[in-house]
Amino acid sequence: MTKRAKSQLKKILDERGMSIRELERLSAGKLKFETLRKLYNDDAKQYQRDTVGIICEVLNIEIKDLLILIDVNEKEPSGN
Repeated sequence: MTKRAKSQLKKILDERGMSIRELERLSAGKLKFETLRKLYNDDAKQYQRDTVGIICEVLNIEIKDLLILIDVNEKEPSGN
């Protein structure tokens, strides 16, 4: 079965009551809204190492919290 990385940014921000704009602001201009929006909506085709590192640093999380591996054919649980 084929695997792919899935962004958990929406889940993390929603749990914290934080917006994409707020995360953009907290990054002190290092992250752009459009980049964060793509990660939030799990629309990113690739993940830049610097972007992932900055998000993890700003949110005080580990990479394993931000990105998970799922089966491509696996139905995603509702609410994620």
